[in-house]
Amino acid sequence: MKRREFITLLGSAAGALPLALRAEQKAMPVVGYLSSRSRPSNLGDFTHGPVHQGLAETGFVEGQNMMSEYRFAEDHYDRLPALAADLVGRKVDLIFTDAGTPPTLAAKNATSTIPIVFVDVGDPVGIGLVASLARPGGNVTGFTNISTELMPKLVELLTELAPQTKVIALLVNSNNANAEGIIRNTQEAARAKSVELHVLKGGTEAEIDTAFTSLDQLQAGGLVIDPDGFLTSRREQIVALASRHAVPTVYANRQAVAAGGLISYGIDEGAVRRQAGIYAGRILKGAKPADLPVQQPTTFKLAVNLRTARALSLTVPQLLLAIADEVIE
Repeated sequence: MKRREFITLLGSAAGALPLALRAEQKAMPVVGYLSSRSRPSNLGDFTHGPVHQGLAETGFVEGQNMMSEYRFAEDHYDRLPALAADLVGRKVDLIFTDAGTPPTLAAKNATSTIPIVFVDVGDPVGIGLVASLARPGGNVTGFTNISTELMPKLVELLTELAPQTKVIALLVNSNNANAEGIIRNTQEAARAKSVELHVLKGGTEAEIDTAFTSLDQLQAGGLVIDPDGFLTSRREQIVALASRHAVPTVYANRQAVAAGGLISYGIDEGAVRRQAGIYAGRILKGAKPADLPVQQPTTFKLAVNLRTARALSLTVPQLLLAIADEVIE
């Protein structure tokens, strides 16, 4: 081979190398994460969390053969459409939506082709996300939190802890598409327990403060918290106000009890997110969202904070303590 031909060939190979690398990078699937919550101080909560555990079980490991793009709305629902459009514009291979219905609706409105896997959605059929649980159709599937169905259980727990209470309240995020179902099921549960129910709005931090102020005027002896993503993210504010106003409060997530809340009953969020990660991995391997049934949770956890109960002068029934998955002394 002549020297000039060799140099030309070498130059061509060097020029082709970046293109090959770019092609390899493009071939690596990218998962977009869309959440209504605030960005965590450490993204390791995601990259080493249950979603990525599920992905790893299907062969996808962050930084090795898949990448992630994260978008957080910082509890401003109005930002979600632009964040969803940004992920679509970046041509991610799948969108995982977290923290409730609003991010899932934003993602669905942004794309009809990119697969979407959701968690924490209360009634995906009722709000038009999927055609049915068994046959979702379209590009959306995921895992419900059956938030509306949980409300009777939360009311039951509250009346067991405060049996003399005749007036209770529900703190609900009226910005959530599931709000009507939450209110309806809680009202039915309250009537069944012969207690009066007041519905209080909690769609902003200021509304949460106002809601607790009105509890004294309503003479409400207990409070139920809507299992909503925004209210969950404001659990420390709510727990502090519940303590200040000395009102027995029931939650749907154990994080609130760990922060000082009285009692919680809700889904095993870690297990659900792991299963959602497995769904995402199956889709990245070629499965269609339309063929993956929307799953309902099967595992629930009860957590009790005895320190908070004592501070409220409440006696927790022994049966509740016996069946509780977690008791904080």
